[in-house]
Amino acid sequence: MFSKASNFVNGVDTAFLIITGISVFFLIVLTGLMIYFVIKYNKSKGKPAVQVKDNMILEITWITVPMIIVLYMFYIGWEGYLPMRRVPKDAMEVSAIGSMWKFQFEYPGEKLSDTLVVPINKAVKVNLKSKDVLHGFSVPAFRIKEDMVPQKDNYSWFTAGELGNYDIFCTVYCGLNHSYMLSVIRVVSQSDYDKWIAALPVKKADTSLGLKVLEKNGCIACHSLDGSKVVGPSFKGLAGSVRAVVTNGAKRQINADEAYIKNSIENPDADVVDGFSSGLMKSYTKMISAEEITQINDYLKSLK
Repeated sequence: MFSKASNFVNGVDTAFLIITGISVFFLIVLTGLMIYFVIKYNKSKGKPAVQVKDNMILEITWITVPMIIVLYMFYIGWEGYLPMRRVPKDAMEVSAIGSMWKFQFEYPGEKLSDTLVVPINKAVKVNLKSKDVLHGFSVPAFRIKEDMVPQKDNYSWFTAGELGNYDIFCTVYCGLNHSYMLSVIRVVSQSDYDKWIAALPVKKADTSLGLKVLEKNGCIACHSLDGSKVVGPSFKGLAGSVRAVVTNGAKRQINADEAYIKNSIENPDADVVDGFSSGLMKSYTKMISAEEITQINDYLKSLK
């Protein structure tokens, strides 16, 4: 039974299964024939193989049959792909902005979010943009993947059919921290979406040095600025709060002061926030200077 995560799942999965089935069928048939002929015409049996030549029926068959099969596979793939470029006129529009190494999503009214929040059963057109290099916008659960190309307009669209969180990946190598370029699509009810978008603040130009350090090192890919839970805990409200962490397998309370933030940057697995996984973040020792850590601390204090 196919997933209902998006309206494209059935088409893509059907094409994948048919093409895979045809490939496996011919793999078995051709391999079986090879083994059969090797055994039948083994030199030790003294049975010579005869060269087939000028057999019109055989030549027409091995040209026509593969051509029909290939055209059929193309047709199945095309049928799955074509709807991805036909956006409904009533689709809600959101802009996805890719940069090294994070995704940001801009909603009408100049509202920015680190996660893509959409209502269930609503067509959503995502306008894809890149600030710097080539990125990829991929949601495996929705069976969609499109490139984000600098100075070129592109788009993707979908209708989410199941509530929940779905991973967004960058599928094009875009530099040192490419693997950290992650985000999430949150599919919620229409009423929850209306409340969320109403509370989302209008974006403001932020020239904070600390934010620039976080962006430069790909931190925003795993830690949101608006309170949303992604790969790691959100930066919003972090500074000065009391956090439940796991230290050497034991739970304890810790004050998220400047020393904690510095230690989390340099030794990310020392005190892991309860509910999150260890081993996902690398150490930024020697990658982020002491001055930059101070700038990060100053910026995080502004997110209260």
